[in-house]
Amino acid sequence: MNAMDIAVGIFLALGCFFALTGAVGIVRMPDFFSRLHPAGKNDTLAVTSIMIALLIRTVEYDYHWTVATKLLLIVGIIFVTAPAASHAISKAAFLDGLKPWTKPGDTEASNE
Repeated sequence: MNAMDIAVGIFLALGCFFALTGAVGIVRMPDFFSRLHPAGKNDTLAVTSIMIALLIRTVEYDYHWTVATKLLLIVGIIFVTAPAASHAISKAAFLDGLKPWTKPGDTEASNE
C-alpha cells in the first residue's frame, strides 16, 4: 500500500462521510429551506471528494490527462450548478408562498 492508495482512501471516506451527513441532514431538518442546505452543500463536497480520489487514481494510466480534464470539468460544472440550483429552488418556493420555519414560541419572528 503506497501513499496514493492512502490518499484515495481518505478522499473516498470523506466523500462517503459528506454524502451520509447530507442524507441525515435532509431527514433531520425541520423545513424545506433547511433541507436544501445539506442537500446542496454536502452533496457538492461529497462529489468533489470522490472526484479528487478518481483524479489521484488516474495518474497510473497512460491516458490520464484526458480523464483528468473530464473529471475537472465535471467538478467545475457541479460547483457552479449545485449552489445556483439550490438558490433558484429556494427562491421559487419562497415566491410561491412557502414560509421559512420559525421556532415555536419565538416572539421576534412572529411579529414580522
